Amino acid sequence: MQSELSASATLARNVATSAPPFNLRRRVRIGERIIQAVLFFCSAISVFTTAGILYVLGREALLFFQLPEVNILDTITKVKWQPAIGEFGIWPLLIATLTTSFVAMLIALPLGLMIAIYLSEYASPRMRGILKPVLEVLAGIPTIVYGYFALTFMTPILRNIFGDGVVEIYNTASAGIVIGILILPLVTSMSEDALTAVPRSLREAAFGLGATKLETSVRIVLPAALSGIAAAVIVAMSRAVGETMVVAVAAGAGPRNFNSWGEAFTNFGIMNPFKAAETMTGHIVRISGGDLSYDSIDYASLFAIGLLLFFMTLGLNIISRIIVARFREEYD
Repeated sequence: MQSELSASATLARNVATSAPPFNLRRRVRIGERIIQAVLFFCSAISVFTTAGILYVLGREALLFFQLPEVNILDTITKVKWQPAIGEFGIWPLLIATLTTSFVAMLIALPLGLMIAIYLSEYASPRMRGILKPVLEVLAGIPTIVYGYFALTFMTPILRNIFGDGVVEIYNTASAGIVIGILILPLVTSMSEDALTAVPRSLREAAFGLGATKLETSVRIVLPAALSGIAAAVIVAMSRAVGETMVVAVAAGAGPRNFNSWGEAFTNFGIMNPFKAAETMTGHIVRISGGDLSYDSIDYASLFAIGLLLFFMTLGLNIISRIIVARFREEYD
């Protein structure tokens, strides 16, 4: 027995000494290095593009605010925007933008959330296969088509319901409703992804305690997916704020100006969704579509409006990231 152990040890020692040493050094893989460089280059392009946009907007907006006709205090306090006569109160454009976005969220948020809950918790694979392509079709329709849909279909419906004397042909309500339909696939898709990511074990535990499917969906799954749903709401709001063609066609072709804040809030006239108004994006489209000289005040004002839009969407994206980080739920 002792001789067999000695022979085995000798054999193992001979094999160990005869085998070449294993190389633990990192191998240089040229293909992976190239792919990594390409991916980094693409990321750098997106960063530099954003920086370039911000630089151009900031430079031109600074030139606008340096004009002797422009007063920053009047810009942030007045409710009349008429650059041709030296009136630069941004609030008519800003409030029209917020009004259309608010109406859009009133449509997209409840409908999108209910559709997402149905697709995630109730729909059969066959029904999901039918509804998902329909939502994708909605997302693929050009926005100019939505604009004429709002003008020729939604506006007549509102005028029949509330009266021709109440609802003008161009109004922010019809534009906001159609923008809500436009961003509905975005809210639905992101919310459904957040609901689907909730572990199945939470649903089974709720069912085991006697909860119904509705109670499980509303009280268990929905709170667990809150961070993803909040992110979907903020991203959809950013999309609504930046929408252009719908408001350019259906909302109005001129800002709703007032001489004072008292006049603006008389009967909430500045926020009346049934009156014509011009949003920031709609104003940019209308003004830039004309014959503008590069040294005119109207041309310079477009960059100031664009910079404000940039900071609005940037702020919404920052809020989205904060909400996601604050309410994120991690499960093992």
